[in-house]
Amino acid sequence: MNTSRMRYLPLAFALAASGAWAAVRPGAPFADGMVLQRDANVAVWGTADPGEAVRVTFAGNSVSTKADASGHWRVALPAMGASKESRTLEINDLLIKDVLVGEVWFCSGQSNAEMPLVCPGPHFSERQGRLVAQMTHKPYIRYVYASDYKFSVKPKTQADYPVVWKKFMPENLGKDPSFSAMGVYFALELYSALDVPIGIVGACQGGTNIDAWTPRSGYAGKESLKAVADWKVVDKDGWKQEMSHMPIWEVHQQPTVLWNEMVQPWCPMTMRGFIWYQGCHNSREAHLYCAKMHALYDGWKTEFENPNLKLYFVQLAPYSDDWYDIQLAQAKFAAEEPNASMVTTVDIGCWDDIHPGDKLPVGKRLAALAMQHDYGFTDVVGEAPVFKSAEVRDGKAVLTFENATGWYVRNDDWSLLAGFELKAEDGTWKAARLVNADHGAKERKPYSTSGWVDGDKIILEAEGVARPVGVRYLHEKPWHGRLFAMTGLSLGPFEAEFGK
Repeated sequence: MNTSRMRYLPLAFALAASGAWAAVRPGAPFADGMVLQRDANVAVWGTADPGEAVRVTFAGNSVSTKADASGHWRVALPAMGASKESRTLEINDLLIKDVLVGEVWFCSGQSNAEMPLVCPGPHFSERQGRLVAQMTHKPYIRYVYASDYKFSVKPKTQADYPVVWKKFMPENLGKDPSFSAMGVYFALELYSALDVPIGIVGACQGGTNIDAWTPRSGYAGKESLKAVADWKVVDKDGWKQEMSHMPIWEVHQQPTVLWNEMVQPWCPMTMRGFIWYQGCHNSREAHLYCAKMHALYDGWKTEFENPNLKLYFVQLAPYSDDWYDIQLAQAKFAAEEPNASMVTTVDIGCWDDIHPGDKLPVGKRLAALAMQHDYGFTDVVGEAPVFKSAEVRDGKAVLTFENATGWYVRNDDWSLLAGFELKAEDGTWKAARLVNADHGAKERKPYSTSGWVDGDKIILEAEGVARPVGVRYLHEKPWHGRLFAMTGLSLGPFEAEFGK
């Protein structure tokens, strides 16, 4: 889904008209109100006349270089601690004011990542967005919207839209264009936990595939994606409808074209990582999606020159369509990439709307991953429970999970569970019952059944399955999961074979 956005004036009108601006032009991130990444050497770059001397000064540090023959220059500021002090970044005669130092993240994906806190259409606004916007006064959290809803055949080194960093204040968050609700809640949680400035960049667009956001470098060595890697990108005048091939249905969905336009100009910005919510548009090619996630991540870490770049992403939420196979592909990628982790959303989907309106849990869960893995919160478990192993005892399947020391069921109708199936030796699947919930209760008892699961394992049995050889979860409608680890995080779809 695409939402209408205010179209900005060309960048030339937003730049100061001094001679210095004409000769020296900084890269996309460097504008008033920005946040620099703490505790890392910070890349600063731009263009100038070939051979021109460039000096960058900030917080008592000064580094110099000269523009190369093509007019490009780059330096690195030494690592600095977090600071809420409003300081000026000087690039020759250019003064970039009100610069903070803290944590920097990038937010990207399709419409569920794009869904703003506030939008003219109530069905594409976060459910509590207007209330949250008017209550949020966090001037040390800064955001910039980098979505211009255009595409480019070739990578761009400069943003063809104005870069305007804004504060998390009602006058900014409360009007269109606002900012990604997922990104807002993520940033608010990080700020609350860390008490350091937070900067977040948003480049999102509804109805887009992962291919369009993947840089060319990400496809290196991935034979299963050769057809995508070899795609000959054309501009809108060269596009013909017969070129369409799932999931590339329109000209702006071609491989690399959104990366080239919206993300490449920010490279190599020094940042902690990126949060990502996408997958609907690629749901009919689940067999390729894990490889495409690897291509996305490998391309981003290459272009941002950060081998430890973090990627925290959202597994697709339930909807009146079958996401099961691509949900498994997403989980497979999370298991394979050490710098990536996934949040589950099976408990917050909406059967009638592909855009669930409650993005607060999404942002909080993404932030919990960062708190656990990046910021030293040893008492926070941000990882959702993951199937580990199974054994068969007296015809029952006894399942063990990582990231789970206990369980509970939280169904609105007070039922104990629906969603597990066991596989019989003849290959048939049968609906399974959670044996160790409420001491073996078989019926729902409103206001009586507690929902507590006995012990830290999941024990299942299914009528007609004397010896189970496999298990799967949320393969059948309605695909909504209501089983939670004691961390408060929901168990996501999975499938496993065992017992043979």
